[in-house]
Amino acid sequence: MCGIAGVISFKEDMRGELASCGLMQRAMIRRGPDQRGILLSREAAFVHTRLAVIDISGGRQPMTAEVGGKRYTIVYNGELYNSPELRHELEKEQKFNSRSDTEIVLRGYIKWGEGCLERFNGIFAFAIYDESEHRVFLARDRAGVKPLFYYQAGSRLIFASELSALLEHPLVPREIDEKGVAELLLMAPGRTPGCGVIHGIKELKPGHMGFFSEKGFEISRYWHLKAYKIKETFEETVYNVRNLLLDSIRRQLVSDVPVCTFLSGGLDSSIISSVAADEMKKSAKKLHTFSVDYLNNEKYFKSSHFQPNSDPEYIREMADYLGSEHHWTVVEVPELVAALDDAVEARGLPGMADVDASMLLFCREIKKFGTVALSGECADELFGGYPWYRDKDIRMTDGFPWAQSTEYRSGFMRQEFAEKIDCGDYVYSAYRRTADSAEKLPEDSALESRMREMTQLNFDWFMQNLLERKDRMSMYSGLEVRVPFCDHRIAEYLYNIRWEYKDHNGREKGLLREAMKDWLPERVLQRKKSPYPKTHDPHFLTAVTERLREILSLPTPLTDIVRRDALERLLSHADSVQWYGQLMNLPQTIAFFIQLDYWMRRFRITVK
Repeated sequence: MCGIAGVISFKEDMRGELASCGLMQRAMIRRGPDQRGILLSREAAFVHTRLAVIDISGGRQPMTAEVGGKRYTIVYNGELYNSPELRHELEKEQKFNSRSDTEIVLRGYIKWGEGCLERFNGIFAFAIYDESEHRVFLARDRAGVKPLFYYQAGSRLIFASELSALLEHPLVPREIDEKGVAELLLMAPGRTPGCGVIHGIKELKPGHMGFFSEKGFEISRYWHLKAYKIKETFEETVYNVRNLLLDSIRRQLVSDVPVCTFLSGGLDSSIISSVAADEMKKSAKKLHTFSVDYLNNEKYFKSSHFQPNSDPEYIREMADYLGSEHHWTVVEVPELVAALDDAVEARGLPGMADVDASMLLFCREIKKFGTVALSGECADELFGGYPWYRDKDIRMTDGFPWAQSTEYRSGFMRQEFAEKIDCGDYVYSAYRRTADSAEKLPEDSALESRMREMTQLNFDWFMQNLLERKDRMSMYSGLEVRVPFCDHRIAEYLYNIRWEYKDHNGREKGLLREAMKDWLPERVLQRKKSPYPKTHDPHFLTAVTERLREILSLPTPLTDIVRRDALERLLSHADSVQWYGQLMNLPQTIAFFIQLDYWMRRFRITVK
């Protein structure tokens, strides 16, 4: 995995971009601590920072290839999981100089043009400069695992893996307008697809590609969830799910550096860990598994509808079952509060408060062991694991099921913005656009139609936020995290499986449980869905309250967009409204505003 950036223009000489490229490269050094490269040409300046995973010595970037007298240069961030098949086909016509995925992507584009994307199974964001055609091709993977932001400044297209790198270019503004305020106070930690929050900055959406030339930036969609009819028995479906998932996990275990797994004791990470452990045993290796917990959580944990039990007992049972070398990361309140700032540095935006911060601390510890880890993200979105899939009232609610707090959120917005922004319409219109985009079949029942909408909503919004969190928090420590459930073949197939099958035995992810029942001990297999663990220590609420109070005692850019009286009420703990589903309650809401203050100061963000 890596960081990529660049500046392109077909009207100005890009060989003078060395200084700005150096600044962008420095901002991404945590994404790629192993190698660095900058290539300057008249039309394109490309920047790279590399985290070496495959072909450590031979995969340096920017990488250039000449075929048929034509010259192509790539900067690439990602992994291909069907490299052997692609390489075998491409080697019939082109000579390779490395074993890297980068060269496969580059030579795949040379042979197939934009059609190469249909052949790639992986996670990626890349740019290829086609010198003879005077254009640059940019693309992002289907699920949006790897990021790609851009800004158009006159004749220039400036792009980067992260917002923080993009902001280092002197032509990129550090301003937020009304839309940015709406995104921060109404949508965050999620974002409207394609929106970069900062004025003028956009994100290439998942499953999209574009050509930048003298004509401008022409973007198109090359993949989306398609509806088609599947006539299979439940037994056939179980068989297919099992084979798809096993193939995805096994492909993603390929690496030239040590591989480990996240292990929460829940269904998803336990399945991945079980398959990984089995594969490693074939070569007499022991799997290393990693878990996160909080000091005193056992003392303060209280069972709830969303989190019926805590993780440790299931983690211990699963680690024993696997025979893995297990590692614990135990987070304490002071370091969790301190890491709120680092989490903003990593995400480039205020995010999920302690949920981000703890992940960052966790990834930092994992990195001490190795460079690649597998994680269980995206199973809930695809297999229907969240409560809002299964609660009949919630799933039929006309709005984002995890964000029913628009009225509460809008109360924090300064009056001058509230008068210009119709908060309810801003959120509902975004919801409606996504729900209406879900592809359906004429014969779909009302339930099946709604479940397609729910899948599309989760795929485009909730899943994107979790993927962004996982990418930024892990890459901040130079750790590559792979997500086997995000394989596009699984997503395409599951989108068309009947809800009756997914809800097998009336259980969340019942289909997944049935498909993988031979891989887990019974108690873990039957464990009820439990979210990513948070601290239950009341000292965290005390600590973030004191810190936000300190912030408000001094001049702060926070009050340029947020009402001071609303923040004072928040600090009185008078309300307890979910800010973002079960993941962000009162302590996390306070911590979010701490992060918002830090973000505005750290990146010198002003209000337009």
